[in-house]
Amino acid sequence: MGRVIAIANQKGGVGKTTTAVNLAACLAAAERRTLLVDLDPQGNATSGLGIERQGLGPHIADILFSGSKAAEVVLPTLIAPLFLIPAKGDLVGAELSLIDMPDREGRLRAGLADCRGDFEFVIIDCPPSLGLLTVNALVAADTVLVPLQCEYFALEGLAQILEALRLTRKRLNPSLLLEGILLTMYDSRIRLSEQVAHDVREHLPGRVFQTVVPRNVRLSEAPSFGKPVILYDIRCAGAEAYLRLAREVIDGGTQGSW
Repeated sequence: MGRVIAIANQKGGVGKTTTAVNLAACLAAAERRTLLVDLDPQGNATSGLGIERQGLGPHIADILFSGSKAAEVVLPTLIAPLFLIPAKGDLVGAELSLIDMPDREGRLRAGLADCRGDFEFVIIDCPPSLGLLTVNALVAADTVLVPLQCEYFALEGLAQILEALRLTRKRLNPSLLLEGILLTMYDSRIRLSEQVAHDVREHLPGRVFQTVVPRNVRLSEAPSFGKPVILYDIRCAGAEAYLRLAREVIDGGTQGSW
């Protein structure tokens, strides 16, 4: 049974989609059959893998609202062992549409049930909120990976996302674990980056990945070419970081509660 990892943080701009796309690509490059699920209405994980959203056929909304199975929606990508469940614009408004649906928190879990055995890893890219879409991801997931930007305000939001994970575990998904905290956008020239990294490791010992993702121009450029960074520039610092992260995840992440 594949391990389902939700990439979640209610704060925007912390590297969720960058992490989802590039972790999934690096797992696939390590010959792990991997499924990336785009659950963000912006659809950036979809376009980041070179999939045009205009004219797109079945997508994630069909799983959430029409009861479609994942196997009916999955698309191949540029990397042979990597597959995608895409998203497009009509996912906007999904929060309101889900409110009155039966098992509104478990729609994604039910939709993925038929394909989990086909993949070693299922990576879910969550929207920047703690609404019903993210709750669906947390209910479907085995673990949660939290990207954390190395800046002051990111620390303020960390307590909120961890509390959301605790509540989900208590009420909806008792087996949910923390895959780990991933420090992103690290700039060694800025003292604050170093201080944030130190404080997070001190506050959550053993729950922070050894890998730190640096600020990297090539990492930022890759999505505009519809490619994960390992296909855009495998020698850049960003690609090297996500390859290291994939190895940590394959080895089990930090795999603990919080």
